[in-house]
Amino acid sequence: MQHLLILYFATFSAAFMATVPPGLLNVNAAKTSVEKNKLNGIVFSLGVSTMIMLQAIVAVFISKFLHKNPDVVAILLKIAIIVFAALAVYFFMAARSNKKKKIKEIKISKRSSYFKGVFLAAVNLLTIPYYSGLNIMWNASGWIKFQVLDIVTFVLAAGTGTFSVLYLYVFYFDKLEHKTQKFAKNANYILGFLMLVLLIITIVRVYNT
Repeated sequence: MQHLLILYFATFSAAFMATVPPGLLNVNAAKTSVEKNKLNGIVFSLGVSTMIMLQAIVAVFISKFLHKNPDVVAILLKIAIIVFAALAVYFFMAARSNKKKKIKEIKISKRSSYFKGVFLAAVNLLTIPYYSGLNIMWNASGWIKFQVLDIVTFVLAAGTGTFSVLYLYVFYFDKLEHKTQKFAKNANYILGFLMLVLLIITIVRVYNT
């Protein structure tokens, strides 16, 4: 039971930090709240979180396949070194940049905020590889096993971690809008540091196999 608490907290934190920087999903959650009402913003956020959980399930099965095929994992780990290094550089450079990014806004259909949230989350192609990578790391750390309760905990943590950030955007973005740039800068530093840690862990794993 203790490893489930660790698994939930680690995955929730990873999902939370990945959703914090202003982007397509959270800005549109705030926009839906402003243009329609906060209830529609929450409904939109629930749609996003639902899709995130579905993508997390797919990510679990992908990582399970990779776990059973160590030769494939060895190749992917070497690729991951390049990916994590590039992401670390990207996030640190984004944090150092003082340019205010213009976030693309999508017009929200008044008929269905929920399915708009589902759609926008579905077009985010980085979610599945992100959670697959987390799943592999958590498995190597002994925090997750490929059992039903572990998978449910992982998926729920991914969904609730994402929803908690969108909820904050829905209710508090208008109050924090002037602090958004500083908010994103700090989040990018944390994400850059996370990528650096994953890079080090991956390098250690590659050279110890």
